[in-house]
Amino acid sequence: MTITDGQTRDDAPTAAHYIASLTQELAELAKSHEFEALAYILDMARLEADQICKRGLGAKSFGG
Repeated sequence: MTITDGQTRDDAPTAAHYIASLTQELAELAKSHEFEALAYILDMARLEADQICKRGLGAKSFGG
């Protein structure tokens, strides 16, 4: 997925899902290298993105 300046609010749920997926992978990588603080921050970002997806409020949360 490529993020562009032309992205619309309708793309927000897709963006939130993509962010959740990426941050999960990054958190796992950070954990495997014992970067505990970084892994924690990435997990929090993933949880936030997951919540946006579950609430279905992605469009309201994206870009204002």
